[in-house]
Amino acid sequence: MATQIQNKQVHLEDSELTNLETDLALELLRVVEAAAIASARQMGTGDRKKADQVATETMRHIMDTVPMRGTIVIGEGERDEAPMLYIGEKVGRKAPGGLEYPEVDIAVDPLEGTNLCATGAPGSICVLAASERGGLLHAPDCYMEKIVVGPACKGVVDLDAPTAVNLKMIAKALSRDVEDLVIIVLDRPRHETLINEIRKAGARIKLIGDGDLAPGIAAAVMGTGVHAVMGAGGAPEGVITAAAMRCLNGYMVARLTGYTDEQRERMTQYGISDVNKIYTAEELAPGENIIFAATGVTDGALMEGVRFFGEGARTSSLVMKMASRKVRFIEGIHIEQEKDFSIRF
Repeated sequence: MATQIQNKQVHLEDSELTNLETDLALELLRVVEAAAIASARQMGTGDRKKADQVATETMRHIMDTVPMRGTIVIGEGERDEAPMLYIGEKVGRKAPGGLEYPEVDIAVDPLEGTNLCATGAPGSICVLAASERGGLLHAPDCYMEKIVVGPACKGVVDLDAPTAVNLKMIAKALSRDVEDLVIIVLDRPRHETLINEIRKAGARIKLIGDGDLAPGIAAAVMGTGVHAVMGAGGAPEGVITAAAMRCLNGYMVARLTGYTDEQRERMTQYGISDVNKIYTAEELAPGENIIFAATGVTDGALMEGVRFFGEGARTSSLVMKMASRKVRFIEGIHIEQEKDFSIRF
């Protein structure tokens, strides 16, 4: 029987072995919370590299306290490019006495929206997705063309259809006019044609400077004012978005693009045989036990950013478990050690 993410394991506390039900969702919440607090200290400094570095270092440190046998399948890059959280890196706390914790594949974006954090702009988050082994596509670090929509729009969009047709189908599924739609697009030169097509069709556009993962999540949640995300963004972020769609019952179609000859040759190592394949969220994140966790660094549509006060910090997070269909919005208060404190609302 394949090992599931949630399973009875043996846990070491105060040098004693205790049987308990390990909840990896809440364990992984600690990882993104800590990374968000660390990177939020760099908000507005203008140093995007430092912000990403502290998020990565903190996430790596906390991951090694989580009871799991984790493998990074989407991370900061290859081993020779990234000192930690590189593809293939092993993370997690070792089990005592020859026992074994569950095997977990992990996709991380330690700081999604590094420029947003560095400039203090909204929408920066720390995020990861986890699944049983083989539950997340090993995507190369190239671009991914995608359309992300909510549950009501399942099956109505097509990457090969004209933009105007996709917008009409989305509007029909939502019982709206095309003019009512808000479409999020990364503000990049490569999207000039797409932007013109959306405007010509009559839909409204919200251009963003960085980070299309958080808007993708917002598109699958009613009441956010986001109806779709269109355009090409990072493929690794696309897989993490797909994991969120699995948890939120959203819909996504995507195709790899912008890859180099070297990346294409290596795709077979990731199990990708057809480079022109159009993927759904179920194919990008096929796992049955997906966990998704994200914490806001700066304010966004779904989560507030980290707020510091004299004794600590307050965080806003989203944690989801696909198997149990649980979606939790969690406010956390983190008190610094050895400080007299009072809780603030």
